[in-house]
Amino acid sequence: MEKIKNMTPQQIVNELDKYIIGQNEAKRNVAIALRNRWRRMNVTGEMKNEIIPNNILMIGATGVGKTEIARRLANLSDAPFTKVEASKFTEVGYVGRDVESMVRDLVEQSVNLVKTQKKEEVKIKAEKSVNNIILDVLIPPINKIQSNINLSLEKKSPNEDKEINEKTREKFKTKIENGELDDRKIDIVVQKPNNSGIGMIGGGMMDESSMINLQDMIGNMMPKRNKKRKVTIGEAKKILLESEMSKLIDMDEVKDEAIQRAENTGIIFIDEIDKISGGSKKGSGPDVSREGVQRDLLPIVEGTSVTTKYGVMKTDHVLFIAAGAFHLSKPSDLIPELQGRFPIRVELDNLTQDDFLKILNEPKNSLTKQYTALIKSENVEIIFNEDALKEISEKAFIINSEIENIGARRLHTVMSKLLNEILFDIPEKIGPNAKIIITKNMVEEKLNAITQNKDLSEYIL
Repeated sequence: MEKIKNMTPQQIVNELDKYIIGQNEAKRNVAIALRNRWRRMNVTGEMKNEIIPNNILMIGATGVGKTEIARRLANLSDAPFTKVEASKFTEVGYVGRDVESMVRDLVEQSVNLVKTQKKEEVKIKAEKSVNNIILDVLIPPINKIQSNINLSLEKKSPNEDKEINEKTREKFKTKIENGELDDRKIDIVVQKPNNSGIGMIGGGMMDESSMINLQDMIGNMMPKRNKKRKVTIGEAKKILLESEMSKLIDMDEVKDEAIQRAENTGIIFIDEIDKISGGSKKGSGPDVSREGVQRDLLPIVEGTSVTTKYGVMKTDHVLFIAAGAFHLSKPSDLIPELQGRFPIRVELDNLTQDDFLKILNEPKNSLTKQYTALIKSENVEIIFNEDALKEISEKAFIINSEIENIGARRLHTVMSKLLNEILFDIPEKIGPNAKIIITKNMVEEKLNAITQNKDLSEYIL
């Protein structure tokens, strides 16, 4: 939690504001939950284990920012984070992913996070080791060259030869470090990956993560094979650096720290949770499996021990954030026990026309900025007039109101329809150093016919 350590809930909200328009209540709740992880870590005594996270259920139409909040939260918190789709899980006994795989994914993320940090710590030491390996290939040390030579036959004294060899090695070492020899090709020995060849085991009954774990286990049992590769020194540095850093890292320490971090600071985001709520009708077929998924999900959210390939992980203090549109169902359609495990309910607002305008203008990654950067790569400048942006946001809002509300995603379809012709004409008809200005008239001309014809817009937008 190093990144989040000095960030107050207000600062977390400010960071989320850079990418997400509106939805202040959702941002506030997420910021409090994130800060509470750090607060709990600083509690002393027995109370530390008694404090459990308040899981959050976000309810809102598609395209209002539920998943985007989760994505940005993952970048913001220096903590293990995994996002899963509830609709991908099936009840135990059915073909598909079991719910425990989300915990295994979280531990995997945690291991990668810890491993990356440990690699940074040993990177300088590993780089020196890599340079020495490359140096030994280019200019082998004198004792290796003359091990089988009778030195008494040599005219030069062994000390003199050794001195010349060391000076040459020193010169080349400096050149390797400065990257002067990066284009030169050398032979290096690398470990050949083991192919366990068990891709079809289980007749489709094993999920993907179990298959990967089994392949890893069999791969580790097989003897390691080396092979020679002819690569440039620049490529050799990258290949050897990875293996040298891995040698310097204590994997047992990484596993222990990763599990501890996943247990105490891990966040699991369960998207599309409304797709596993059975609705008011109690039936058979998929409904049975949906309720089964909820029952399987319950112990995970409640707190249980899950066996992973890195060790046993407890989920008691993992923060769960669930999200769903709940178009065809409502949160009360979830089984009562699961509802009780998500005490904080946050309803996200539908986007207004003003929100659309802000989305086009304000975020760091706004669509207008993305298209400007894309077109700039062809040395063409594009400028969006304020009136044009207002017209785009109005058109998107009208289409959402009349046909289907898909939230901010509607802006993608509208912008794509508006700019497709321009993007096609660059660079042949619209050459370099050209300047394109998008005006209100241009937007009306391109989009009016489609927005007015409701039947047509259902298919095009």
